[in-house]
Amino acid sequence: MAYHPANPLIVQGDRTVLVEVANDRYEEARDHLARFAELVKSPEYIHTYRITPLSLWNAAAAGLDADFIVRVLEEYSKYDVPAHVVADVRDYVARYGRLRLEQRDGDLVLVSTDKPLLTEVWHHRRIRPFLIRPLDDLTLLVDPAQRGRVKQALVEFGFPAEDLAGYVAGAPLTVRLRATARSGQPFRLRRYQQEAVEVFYAGGSARGGSGVVVLPCGAGKTMVGLGAMDKLQTATLILTTSTLAVRQWLDELADKTTLSPAEMGEYTGLRKEIRPVTVTTYQILTYRPRRAETAGFPHLALFNERDWGLIIYDEVHLLPAPVFRITAEIQARRRLGLTATLVREDGRESDVFSLIGPKKYDLPWKDLEKQGWIAPAECHEIRLELDQARRMEYALAEPREKYRIAAENPRKLEVLRRLVARHADDHVLVIGQYLEQLRAAATMLDAPLITGQTSVPERERLFAAFRAGQVRLLVVSRVANFAIDLPDANVAIQISGTFGSRQEEAQRLGRILRPKRNGQPAHFYTLVTRDTRDQEFAAQRQLFLTEQGYRYTIGRMDE
Repeated sequence: MAYHPANPLIVQGDRTVLVEVANDRYEEARDHLARFAELVKSPEYIHTYRITPLSLWNAAAAGLDADFIVRVLEEYSKYDVPAHVVADVRDYVARYGRLRLEQRDGDLVLVSTDKPLLTEVWHHRRIRPFLIRPLDDLTLLVDPAQRGRVKQALVEFGFPAEDLAGYVAGAPLTVRLRATARSGQPFRLRRYQQEAVEVFYAGGSARGGSGVVVLPCGAGKTMVGLGAMDKLQTATLILTTSTLAVRQWLDELADKTTLSPAEMGEYTGLRKEIRPVTVTTYQILTYRPRRAETAGFPHLALFNERDWGLIIYDEVHLLPAPVFRITAEIQARRRLGLTATLVREDGRESDVFSLIGPKKYDLPWKDLEKQGWIAPAECHEIRLELDQARRMEYALAEPREKYRIAAENPRKLEVLRRLVARHADDHVLVIGQYLEQLRAAATMLDAPLITGQTSVPERERLFAAFRAGQVRLLVVSRVANFAIDLPDANVAIQISGTFGSRQEEAQRLGRILRPKRNGQPAHFYTLVTRDTRDQEFAAQRQLFLTEQGYRYTIGRMDE
């Protein structure tokens, strides 16, 4: 067996890959590996990745071939790559595209050059309900209303279809990016934003026009959405996470495109405007009246209110189940998903793959940091003890209650006070999960508090004051996790989180990654109670960021 001690990888027979962090080639190997494997765990010295069918299908859809993947594994591996792993990689990559959805003479068909495979599909009980009849040995007629559901079923079957059936053009709409924004600032897409648009668009062919673009928080995913609109010139529906995010999209559209106010609409709980470009929230679409006689989701009808040619899913990893269902029915519309991380805590990444589209563009966070497009960040985990009385309460608590007891450790407030004093000249966000804890922190710090109970006008006022430097410290709940533009924020202190949510950790770090004028690093602190569920969940939350190259220093406040 060959042995290459200078290499950082050990590829194992179960398709896991061990990565030696202290190795000189670690970063380059990690950046390649992240394109076709999933991070499983990341302790200090050895990280574990897993090569899965879905990770390989995303890689194939993004244009990677099996030869490239095998070459990466062989180039960076300490030992010979197991032959059956090489065979598995080639097999799974080859499965993508062996079945294709196409349009022929106005019909939606599933085609393959593999007659036995297509015969098996026809007789599969989970797929058969979405098919009408065979047209010949290599062609099955598909119910066009089931285009999304047949794609879901084929992913579960293990042979994802490449969707080449094309898209409706949608209602035409003239929308151009401005060379000079209305604010007077020069404007053009950054190189990587333009690359993301081109990969998504793919020349307007059936191979382009639906998929997910993954970029770090602060890297300008909204600009990719504007670029896609400029390419497609069609009526667009934009889904995002909150009313504040809706208004930020509308502000960017007004500032950087030629759209007039009459062409842009806000569809929220406060306004119900349906215009050629309409921006709404996942919450309003999934609103369900409590009265039995009006059961259902009345606002999902928005998907059919106009001839949309493009639907943009902001923070696509948060897509709610009801919107997944309607997304299955509108596969003829071009779909662009935007996210900092495709991690979903409900495990439905395969639904994003089949219903929104495969990952089309992904750029490592550290690459953008090196280029100066996002701020460098230092991550710190500060561990604290529980006092004796709370340790006993924790010991006797039910499993779910244990986390809250540990997360609300009162000793966190004193550490928080000292950290805020250390960063008195910075722009600081204190972020947490539990309202009582946040209220106590805001009272102690004499700082404004923003939660889900804060009115939208008051949130806008406080965020505007923070951006203007009139307020330098905000205490915020989960409402600030997503799509809030606070470019001067350079310190975030997390006092509690949503159990082991990896995407939440990434989003919270993202709040402070806008490039800073002085080039100084941002600081991300997370306060954790030692030897409790709080520490266990913190380790889980950090997984995605560790994959991106961030390391957490572990210590106490007095160290």
